[in-house]
Amino acid sequence: MPRGRLAWVTGVVSLILLGASTLFWCLLLLPLALLKLVLPFAAVRRRVDPVLNGIATAWVSCNAGWLARIQRTPWDVQGNTGLRYADWYLVNCNHQSWADIFVLQRSLNRRIPLLKFFLKQQLIYVPVIGLAWWALDFPFMKRHGKAELRRNPALGRQDQEAARRACEKFSLVPTSVMVFAEGTRFSEAKRAAQASPYRHLLKPKAGGLAVALNAMGTRFRSMIDVTIAYPEGAPSFWDMACGRAGPVVVRMRQLPVPPSFCDADYTRDKAFRATFHHWLGEQWQAKDDEIEALTTGRVREARAAPSQEG
Repeated sequence: MPRGRLAWVTGVVSLILLGASTLFWCLLLLPLALLKLVLPFAAVRRRVDPVLNGIATAWVSCNAGWLARIQRTPWDVQGNTGLRYADWYLVNCNHQSWADIFVLQRSLNRRIPLLKFFLKQQLIYVPVIGLAWWALDFPFMKRHGKAELRRNPALGRQDQEAARRACEKFSLVPTSVMVFAEGTRFSEAKRAAQASPYRHLLKPKAGGLAVALNAMGTRFRSMIDVTIAYPEGAPSFWDMACGRAGPVVVRMRQLPVPPSFCDADYTRDKAFRATFHHWLGEQWQAKDDEIEALTTGRVREARAAPSQEG
């Protein structure tokens, strides 16, 4: 694992290569993005979207190759078999670091369609890549604080309707809708602030998942429940760029989408909300237990292993 000045040089070179790759693939997207903007018709989208997704998938493959070169510690990934590239999936994962996105993309690239994330509305203005995200139909959402939502509950319904419209676009071509149910990256301070009952997770937010299931539930082949664990601590993006992310453990399982979830109204049906929260809570408890087992078990193994020095 690179240390000191070598790690810093690795990080700088990695960022340059990643930036150059991103610019190259985004420029390839640009003509098709403009065509999509000028001709926003379903018939055009059905022909253009697969090409756009193919270009983005090639970009993800470049990123995966970059990671394979600089991350010398083998990743432990299980459960990403038996998937279909030409199908629809809902992917739900815990969130600890910006590195999670690269871990997910590398672990699932070309096994399922391109992952589409929910993004903050402001990110659409990021030069070059903001247009690429728009062309690829990444959903842009306006995030509202709890106080703002209490003053104006209609804002929450507007967000859900925006998510619903975004998901309806995905019905045209095979898509993987990616959700971080926690809504933000985990930290001990955030866990304490919300009095989370979990050791390694924040409380999940059910609204985004429920809206995606209601809008596209019958399309989804399954929900892929992903657990990412970093036994030596969650790395920052800079750590990953420097090649010092450490061990990465990924566990996946396919869960069937309950048919009743596809028709229920999360915003108005209190009984369904209670059922959905219970369903998601059971998954979150299982995920928390799995992270505990994956991290503490590997730490014990590392401490028990004989030293390789000398």
